Amino acid sequence: MRPTKPICVAAATMAIGTLAAGLGACGSQTRSPSHRGLTQSQVPSAQPSRRPDAAASAGHPPMAAASPAAVIPKLSVSQLAGQRVIYSYSGLTPPASLLWLIRRGEAAGVIFFTGNISSRAQIAAVSKELERANASAADPVREPLLLMTDQEGGLVRRLPGQPFLPENQIGQSADPAAQARAAGAGAAANLRGVGMNVNLAPVLDVYRADGNFIDQDGRSYSNNPDAVSGLGADFITAQQAGGVAAAGKHFPGLGAAAANQDTDAAPVTLNLPAAAIRRDDEYPYRAAIAAGVKLVMMSWARYPSLDTNYPAGLSPVIVQGELRQRLGYRGVTVTDALEAGALRAFGTIGQRSQLAARAGMDLLLCAGQTPGEGYLAMDGLESGYHDGRLSQVAFTAAVGRILALRAGLPG
Repeated sequence: MRPTKPICVAAATMAIGTLAAGLGACGSQTRSPSHRGLTQSQVPSAQPSRRPDAAASAGHPPMAAASPAAVIPKLSVSQLAGQRVIYSYSGLTPPASLLWLIRRGEAAGVIFFTGNISSRAQIAAVSKELERANASAADPVREPLLLMTDQEGGLVRRLPGQPFLPENQIGQSADPAAQARAAGAGAAANLRGVGMNVNLAPVLDVYRADGNFIDQDGRSYSNNPDAVSGLGADFITAQQAGGVAAAGKHFPGLGAAAANQDTDAAPVTLNLPAAAIRRDDEYPYRAAIAAGVKLVMMSWARYPSLDTNYPAGLSPVIVQGELRQRLGYRGVTVTDALEAGALRAFGTIGQRSQLAARAGMDLLLCAGQTPGEGYLAMDGLESGYHDGRLSQVAFTAAVGRILALRAGLPG
């Protein structure tokens, strides 16, 4: 995801228009992927039969959260699916539809964009509101929500304040390791101060040419894999010590993308030898994994030397083969924005969610700034669970990793 560009997924059919009315459509759109239509009976409503129970509505205190292993058998299929979805919305106020999903245990978390934030006090109040919804007695999980943003530093910041320096300036500074640690600690303090607990950073891409896609906004520490490796690990260690989970991105790497190769906008193919990808692009992830990085975000680019059929985040060969088996990663995987233009050949949001889950992606990032997109992703996961297109064993394992992550974070 190139976070300086606002993106918005809106309803493109009459069926989705009905959904948008119930789930908060975007006011304007820059992309409109086709979606699988839902019938009126599938659209959330405010009917009493689908609200949280009376005790929660009356404000009774929630029960204490159980362990992740104990919770999973208590989850409905809708809740299992919802625990794999990160939602987004437009404007400064979370819509009722999003709060409704959170109260029902059908959300893993929320990503915030600059349009969601007017001040630190305002977004801190939003974080508290979301966690109050998360404490509903209708939600069996009640672990802290994954409340996240992109706070890389430099141009890519959703919140005012730290980290101030972009990665390229950190890499070129007199003491890069100290600057990387300061950036990680500053990011953690900044996000925790407003109730957030996940930062979609650091960027671990090793850029190949000055001014290319990842270098043009200063988002890479270096063109030296060793430098990126060490500085990325420094940032991760400092940030996670401050109570904010880090997400290394964009595996296996966007460092070779040309200036105009933006996966948000269109498909991108990076014709690199497998040996070069493993030697240079994947190298920083070894140190990130050793540092205990909590999440890894996958790229939407294609890497034909590794997989001729799918972009990285839809590729079992890359997610499970390269990241999990070759590098030994055991944490949570998260997609880049599910509505990205790079995925236009891969069907609806529901179909993309199934392909991503089949590939081994745990969390699906629905960044279109409408809860309706997340609902479509959840519906696709639920359908795949029921009809056997998705392994139920792998599905619950993914939920287990997500719940363990949530249990270890401050709310």
